[in-house]
Amino acid sequence: MPHNSYILIRYGEIALKGGNRRFFEEKLIANIKEKLNRELPESFEFVRRISGRILIKIKGNIPNSKFLILNSIFGIHSLSFASESSQDINKLKKDCWNLMKEKFSAKGGSASGGKTFRITAQRSNKNYPLISQEINEKIGKYILTKLRHRMSKSKVCVKLTDPDINCHIEIIEKCAFIYLEKIPGPGGMPVGTGGKALALLSGGIDSPAAAYYLLKRGVRVDFIHFHSMPYTSPASVEKVKKLAGILNKYQSNSKIFLIPFADIQKEIMMKVPEKLRVIFYRRLMMKIAEEIAKKENYLALITGESVGQVASQTLENMKAIEDAVKIPVLRPLCGFDKEEIINKARDIGTYAISILPHDDCCARFVPKHPEIRAKLNEVKQAEKNMEVKKLIKKSLDKMEIISAI
Repeated sequence: MPHNSYILIRYGEIALKGGNRRFFEEKLIANIKEKLNRELPESFEFVRRISGRILIKIKGNIPNSKFLILNSIFGIHSLSFASESSQDINKLKKDCWNLMKEKFSAKGGSASGGKTFRITAQRSNKNYPLISQEINEKIGKYILTKLRHRMSKSKVCVKLTDPDINCHIEIIEKCAFIYLEKIPGPGGMPVGTGGKALALLSGGIDSPAAAYYLLKRGVRVDFIHFHSMPYTSPASVEKVKKLAGILNKYQSNSKIFLIPFADIQKEIMMKVPEKLRVIFYRRLMMKIAEEIAKKENYLALITGESVGQVASQTLENMKAIEDAVKIPVLRPLCGFDKEEIINKARDIGTYAISILPHDDCCARFVPKHPEIRAKLNEVKQAEKNMEVKKLIKKSLDKMEIISAI
């Protein structure tokens, strides 16, 4: 059986790009190299573009399963562990047979009891003398003859729809690659192609899912977390470190800005009408995040808000909160219901951490009857009672910056 010494990577949306397609391809290649060098060093000889694909040459006999870390790289539509063959049709026939034969038992079926197969050829080298259908027919006939020598004629046949075994052939430039499986990737765009943004990470279920969706669109994401220590336990900070660590597998070297918020909460409690407290918590968080964004060149803020999910997330309240800043505020979950968000959190591995108990800074001094239809002029009037710039500076002076690992 040929050794799987290559990984063929296919991308989806990148292929639709026009004159700047090369930029996205090169960023995807850089992200692949960074991931492999960080988590699987000395595992590859090269990563390069090849006719609408990215080709990785594996070094040594590293198990294929180790390379499944590539499934966390946005921009990859699918990948295959492939063997190199020859464009000579006779050599290609033999290599396909050697790849497939172990999948059939001597009793007339595949290892899983199957008896059907197909050949799926794709030809990007248009100078190759055979078209894809001719390759399919020639190799399919050869494989069928070989199989019928090993088993009764009734036990094996070609099946074009949902066969037990699908042998793929790709004729690329001067090479030919064969493989049996396409492993789905995460899709999206390579991280780093969409600018960078700052995500408000609370420690709950929603905000990590929101950050994930922006990462998937190629946005590099760092995190900001507001805590009420020493009046609360450090549990929320520890959760945020773990959550950022999980999200960090989709990028690398992300930062977490830890902001003390207790003094601001006390000021709000004393000087703002009770029903507006939560709105003011959020407005001050946005203002602080905006100040960091200006210094660190973040192009947007990211929140986990979903319309109508809690009192502060009505459209009126979102408007009153977002009015506090000029920077764009992205809400990728705004149209999701809670069950959809929970399912995504489970998919990406953050749910089990998010549901651990912690003291949420926004839960301190929460009014019994919060405003759900805030009037912007009322909010602005109440804000005149506060020394907002002084409060922001005080929190930023006590800010801690750590790395997500």
